[in-house]
Amino acid sequence: MADTSFGPKGWTPERLGNLAGKTYVITGANAGAGFQAARILLGKGAEVVMLNRSAEKSAAAVNELREEFGAAAPVRFIRMDLAEQASVRMAAEELLKTTPRIDALICNAAIAQVPTRKLTPDGFESQLGTNHYGHFTLCGMLFDRIEEAKGRIVVVASLGYNMGLKTIRFDDMNWNEGYGPNTAYSQSKLAQMMFAYELQDRVKTAGRNVEVYVCHPGSSATSLITTSGSRFMRLMFHIMTKTPLVQTAEQGSYPEVMCATEDGLEQRALYGPTGRLEVVGPVGRGTLNAHAYDKPVMVRLWERSEKDTGFSWQL
Repeated sequence: MADTSFGPKGWTPERLGNLAGKTYVITGANAGAGFQAARILLGKGAEVVMLNRSAEKSAAAVNELREEFGAAAPVRFIRMDLAEQASVRMAAEELLKTTPRIDALICNAAIAQVPTRKLTPDGFESQLGTNHYGHFTLCGMLFDRIEEAKGRIVVVASLGYNMGLKTIRFDDMNWNEGYGPNTAYSQSKLAQMMFAYELQDRVKTAGRNVEVYVCHPGSSATSLITTSGSRFMRLMFHIMTKTPLVQTAEQGSYPEVMCATEDGLEQRALYGPTGRLEVVGPVGRGTLNAHAYDKPVMVRLWERSEKDTGFSWQL
């Protein structure tokens, strides 16, 4: 049943008030839904810090936003490559030095459907290493600063978590055998969700003051597939963009902006489009399937993530 708590049109940025004095950190914000989220938040008076891999694309994005909102618009970027743990740590340290307040960290960046198996510099399968391990360390390093603002962590997931194995293949997380672009992507997005739901449990147990939300953009016309997908996947997605099953990048940003700002949301939930196949339509609370919060798997993944990244959370 579609979520109607925000009315027939679902959640829209019209619900936002003045966000002056608040700071939002967004990974992968130089294009697509992340860029549109930055636009929306800046338009309401917030400060936005982008964490992006490409300095050139980031500078262009900042210039575009300042052309729209004025030369003094409070937007900047710090270079960070989620695929490299060292880069994540350096960016987090720079952010902590330069950013006294973080009201929400939006874990938006991702790579998808990488056609052939690749490893990150740290030896992880590229989609798992970028989408999950990079954000795992980043969230841990920024957690205390987020808590100081009684802030939020927003994990941007994907309906791809319902595909593939629907669990974590602990005996071969790097897909030394049987690599498939979609199955590996699905595992990486499921891992992100399991991290978020396990973090919710640990935050509650420790009595800490950070809210954690999970959302997905639905099927949106972003650069995700065109950046990392195969030629076939790029062609298929281009065809899909001509159908009613794909919405704009701006609409795709609504769930993450909502989760970063809206009061009264449930944490053990998945927010996104609630229309056809839950890939388009009004934004609200969607369907969350139980394999995404399988407790023994979540705990094992957390412990494995700390071991693999060398980052131990202090909660």
